[in-house]
Amino acid sequence: MEDIGNHTPPKDFVCPITTRIFNDPVTLETGQTYERKAIQQWIDRGNTTCPITHQKLHKNQLPKTNYVLKRLIASWKELTPTNELQYPENKHVHVPQPRTDGTVNELRLVITDLCTSQVLKKAELAVLRIERFWQEGNMGMEIQNMLSKPPVVNGFVEILFNSVDTRVLKATIFLLSEVGIENSGVISTLTRVDSDVECIVSLFKKGLFEAVVLIYLLRPSITIFLQMDMANSLLSVVQKREDEFVKMCVKPKAASVLLLAQIIENEDDGAVSEVIRSLVSGKAIEGIIRSLESEWKEERIASVRILLRCIHEDGKCRHVVADKAELAPVLESFLDANDRERFEIVQFLSELVKLNRRTFNDQVLNIIKDEGTFSTMHTLLIYLQTCLPDQCPIVAGLLLQLDLLAEPRKMSIFREEAIDNLISCLKNSDSPAAQIAAADTLSALQGRFSYSGKPLVRKFLLKHVGLDKTYRSSMRKEQLGGMSGDIQETKEEEKAAQEWERKMAFVLVNHESGLIFEALSEGLKSRYAETCSGCFISAAWLLHMMIFLPDTGVQETSRVCLLKRFVSIFKSAKDTEDKAISMLALSSFIHDPDGLRDITIYMKDIRKGLREFKKSSTVAVEMLKVFSQESESSPELWNHKELVQEDCSVNGVVLSIVCLKDKIFSGHSDGMIKIWAYKGSVLRLTQEIREHTKAVTSLTVLPSGDTLYSGSHDKTIRKWSFNQETIHCEEVYDVKDHVNNLLVANSISCFIPQGAGIKVNSWNGASKLLNPSKDVKCLALVNGRLYSGCLDNSIQEINLASGTLTSIQSGMRKLLAKGNQVNVLQVYDGLIYSVSSSIEGTTFKIWNASTYGLVESLSLTSEVRSMAISSEFIYFGCKLGIMEVWHRNKLTRKETLQIGTNCKVMCMALDSNEDVLVTGTSDGRVQVWGVS
Repeated sequence: MEDIGNHTPPKDFVCPITTRIFNDPVTLETGQTYERKAIQQWIDRGNTTCPITHQKLHKNQLPKTNYVLKRLIASWKELTPTNELQYPENKHVHVPQPRTDGTVNELRLVITDLCTSQVLKKAELAVLRIERFWQEGNMGMEIQNMLSKPPVVNGFVEILFNSVDTRVLKATIFLLSEVGIENSGVISTLTRVDSDVECIVSLFKKGLFEAVVLIYLLRPSITIFLQMDMANSLLSVVQKREDEFVKMCVKPKAASVLLLAQIIENEDDGAVSEVIRSLVSGKAIEGIIRSLESEWKEERIASVRILLRCIHEDGKCRHVVADKAELAPVLESFLDANDRERFEIVQFLSELVKLNRRTFNDQVLNIIKDEGTFSTMHTLLIYLQTCLPDQCPIVAGLLLQLDLLAEPRKMSIFREEAIDNLISCLKNSDSPAAQIAAADTLSALQGRFSYSGKPLVRKFLLKHVGLDKTYRSSMRKEQLGGMSGDIQETKEEEKAAQEWERKMAFVLVNHESGLIFEALSEGLKSRYAETCSGCFISAAWLLHMMIFLPDTGVQETSRVCLLKRFVSIFKSAKDTEDKAISMLALSSFIHDPDGLRDITIYMKDIRKGLREFKKSSTVAVEMLKVFSQESESSPELWNHKELVQEDCSVNGVVLSIVCLKDKIFSGHSDGMIKIWAYKGSVLRLTQEIREHTKAVTSLTVLPSGDTLYSGSHDKTIRKWSFNQETIHCEEVYDVKDHVNNLLVANSISCFIPQGAGIKVNSWNGASKLLNPSKDVKCLALVNGRLYSGCLDNSIQEINLASGTLTSIQSGMRKLLAKGNQVNVLQVYDGLIYSVSSSIEGTTFKIWNASTYGLVESLSLTSEVRSMAISSEFIYFGCKLGIMEVWHRNKLTRKETLQIGTNCKVMCMALDSNEDVLVTGTSDGRVQVWGVS
């Protein structure tokens, strides 16, 4: 009782936890006394040891009140006036009390314990008591100043290095963060020694997640983040709820988001990509999305930056973001953001409207337009007028899409300003970045995207051309990736996509009477491949769309700006897809008289390329048909010119001929096969083969184009394989009969034997005779159907699968029936073409292969021995060295060519592009004709 009468209470009267005079003291089995409420809270938090001695407590219930101590305290209070007490009674734990010099002195003593004590437990207790002082908030700036001194900071760091008590570590981190955010000197002290920072990071990675706040305040280099592999821990914090952390000056989740935003800006793409993949693959991205709603603007902006990088790294995650993100807080951030942050917000919003469903994109656009307390469109318009040139196209693209949510109006300042900026950027050759951004933006405005957000305009154009394998493949992936729903839903999506495409194309092409075409024409001249590619696709798309738009008088502008350019691309493009897309663009000009007139000038330049696509593209077929009709009124546009001929009379008659790629194969009556290489106007003999002992009557190539077959009167069929410029015999089939007019499918061969009927052999050796009652003169094989022309002038179709025989033309039962025979028979484009000779003359007939109805019958002046058919012409090889050229569609004779003087044209063949016609004659000459 020696302290009775003093104003400061004896320390035995004060609870070591609350630092207040005891009201209900209890003495534990360890001999230490505490305030009942305080020690009860200690135990309720899961602690099982004494706070001072750290000895284990074996009793679950607290003992009775220490009445001896309570009476001593009461006696002391009676001798001490109430108004002079420096440490009045604390009836409620944690209630702040007025500051006194005593508490300052006690704090100093506690801080001294922290800095000087060699006993860890005493230093840990000092940390907890300092935290209590701070939480009660009755010290103001004085405690702030006392805790900011370097020795104190170092004392806290020693605790971080040595303590294993989670509560102590959390209290230490809390205090350093609270003091550090107000005093930069604390941060300087902590960052002066690298090991201090490493220690804090290490604690964070071990699960002390509150340490992220202190790490954020320390601002370590991004290299340290990556070297110390902090990303996974940051992602763990992002996924937690706010109420799982101690309340601090900065929320741990916010600090984690801000640090992640710093990490993704690092130039080490490999390490950053790994972080992004971890973020996207887990649920952390949902935590980042929730941060868009943060009250703290910096956290919202950081979330935008992270999500934008995630979308760029893995476009598929945009669907999660678009579905869960609240955009109103993001839009609210726009006004207070700096220029860089504003552009990031615009980029983020632009990426969100690249979903693979048009209806979803429209929904997001409506949210962007209507959310927030201010007009998004007016804000973007003002920003568009001040942003950097390479940023303008992105801003303009978003503004234009918002404007098009309604049906295009006659006037719209938003639309006018947006399109003006896009055109200006396309023309800005001084800023390649702006040109590239404008070209990319235009490509995206078409409005169709893959599940990963890539524009589908290129693949969509290829689909319209007919090269739609890539598009169908993409669509299958869409269905697997996210394009679910029934057929009706898919139809509605397609309808919405078409409507959007129509509106967008309409406003672009009609702006300032087609000014966009001038800009695209200039962009196509750029020396930067990205600009050329973007302008090429956008120009082709807009030209294609003009077929479906009302005539507003911009067709002439489009022709002046782009026709010659696309003709040049079509002629020179090495890439098949580029060639096909330019063909689609050119096809738009044939739909109006002026366009057809202008494109006809270039007919010779593009006809060869069209032939390359005629088998795969209806667009090419349509254009060739139009050009063919035009050519009939302009015969000078077409030219058949003999390029080269070779005399092979020493080998007898040229009986068969075939073209394959850049090679010509000829079969001769002495059993010789010759291989010619053709390039330009040079025909070079590369190989001669005499493995057949008698006349080579037939040469044929499989539809796949990789195998050659030959048939001969030596009663064999030979299979030839290719090896660079040479061929060699791979297999010999002994068919025990003369082979005439050999035709080959994948598993069988068909030919005319020496006797009646048609011989059909399978490669495994089986053989059968079809149509044995007829003497067959010529054959044609198409899609499993065998057509035969006979000596009695009859024509039959045999279904090889079912064996069904159908008579197309009946024979003539006369004594001189053999004088009235079918000499030539071919099937092309669903029609059967036949030429018959009789005493009366030569008859040319065309039949419908589906209905067997007669389409046309004409008389020819010459006797025909061979025939070749192209998409535009029919070639008749006749006696007396004559070749007649007829228009296939109009069936009018174009010209007659003189092959020789006293010979017959025995065989004819066209190359795959229909640019080269090769003939073989009875006097042993091989001739090459150019078709142009």
